[in-house]
Amino acid sequence: MVSTTKIKSVDFYRGKIPRDLTEASLSGAGLSIIAALSMMFLFGMELSNYLTLSTSTSVIVDQSSDGDFLRIEFNISFPALSCEFASVDVSDVLGTNRLNITKTIRKYSIDSDLKPTGTEFHSGSVGKVVKHGDETDEEYSEDSVSLTAQNFDKYSHQHAILVVNFFAPWCYWSARLALRARKNFWKNLKPSWEKAAKIIKERYDPEMDGRIVMAKVDCTEEGELCRRHHIQGYPSIRIFRKGSDLRDEHGHHDHESYYGDRDTDSLVTTMETLVAPIPLESQRLALENKSNNMSDHVKRPAPKSGGCRIEGFVRVKKVPGNLIISAHSGSHSFDPSQMNMSHVISHLSFGRKIAPRVMSDMKRVLPYIGGSHDRLNGRAYISNPGDSNANVTIEHYLQVVKTEVMTTRDHKLVEEYEYTAHSSLVQSLHIPVAKFHFELSPMQVLVTENRKSFWHFITNVCAIIGGVFTVAGILDSVLHNTMRLMKKVELGKNF
Repeated sequence: MVSTTKIKSVDFYRGKIPRDLTEASLSGAGLSIIAALSMMFLFGMELSNYLTLSTSTSVIVDQSSDGDFLRIEFNISFPALSCEFASVDVSDVLGTNRLNITKTIRKYSIDSDLKPTGTEFHSGSVGKVVKHGDETDEEYSEDSVSLTAQNFDKYSHQHAILVVNFFAPWCYWSARLALRARKNFWKNLKPSWEKAAKIIKERYDPEMDGRIVMAKVDCTEEGELCRRHHIQGYPSIRIFRKGSDLRDEHGHHDHESYYGDRDTDSLVTTMETLVAPIPLESQRLALENKSNNMSDHVKRPAPKSGGCRIEGFVRVKKVPGNLIISAHSGSHSFDPSQMNMSHVISHLSFGRKIAPRVMSDMKRVLPYIGGSHDRLNGRAYISNPGDSNANVTIEHYLQVVKTEVMTTRDHKLVEEYEYTAHSSLVQSLHIPVAKFHFELSPMQVLVTENRKSFWHFITNVCAIIGGVFTVAGILDSVLHNTMRLMKKVELGKNF
């Protein structure tokens, strides 16, 4: 058995003096208070440092786990671009060229104040080729009525059905449809519209019958009238029904657009279908007896306003490319000088959408993160076409960098794409567009959360307590010996 005497021999704290033999001093009490406060302060600082998250950042080659494609989400409003012609296109340096994406895109008509004017706008079938009349040397008289701002309302209220061709003489498709063009240049193009108007006029005499009239509006001469009906592409065929072309509280019109074939036979068949449900003796029933026999790709509601909000997402390859929003149609022409691609970006981001709770956790690790993943949100880019500001394309150059955050608590990997943006207005000879050029960095930022060990915290706390206690003891000893020495000197002087 090991005796207690041998055990006592390893006592590091020998020489314990009974409390009755010790003497307290004011200097010792002061040092004790200072030492205690110092311990508490340093302990608080160490605890705060232990609870504070630290991170390490490194830049590595992109090792994305989300495949070769990247998702772009957006919500952009165009006050002067009609949903009727708004097209979302994607292209990249590898030759990918996707036009008029509709599957993941939604369009809503809006007014000049960006307020929605109805439900979702449906563009109908995509890729349908509109049939036109064959080119010919025949000439036909003008049997469609020429409308102006002065007589438009008169005809729309006088006849049960008014079908209007809004055209521009310089437009190729308008020339295929109408006679009014420069004869020497377009003399071989068949005037399908005028020929159909002649047939309908003979079958439904405007004076005796009056149920239907085919008319035309030259938008180069009646610009204000065409803008009033939100005409942006030529030719645009609108169907006005008596009693239905009324303005609501927002000043919108209720009428339909014709998207069917434009050869004479198709036009005449369409007019016959429109007239069929209308009794000759009672034109007042026109509004109540609208025909639903035509398929959706031939006749659909016309846009109620001249603006469009486009929202949704597209998937693109992770290579430099372009997201382009423009006016596009395979059977219409556009006047570049009158196209206005002004827009307001409500949202534009790359990658998967991050849930608010996950973003909150990320901000706990990196307070500054998330500030650049939607940098263009709320930005407005306005261009007013005029003599010195026409044919303006608005370009955005986006440089995208991926950031990954790895947390040590649950080993969760959060991926986020942030980007920088530089925008400019560029005059072009072509039809103006809104172009978003994106370029992804081959590098990515990896942020790792570093947590301190609990044992490291305990070690530091012990070091604080022991260090402060030891330093305070040294100071007390120095102070005590100094004061005793001063007393001895004073006593020596007295002697």
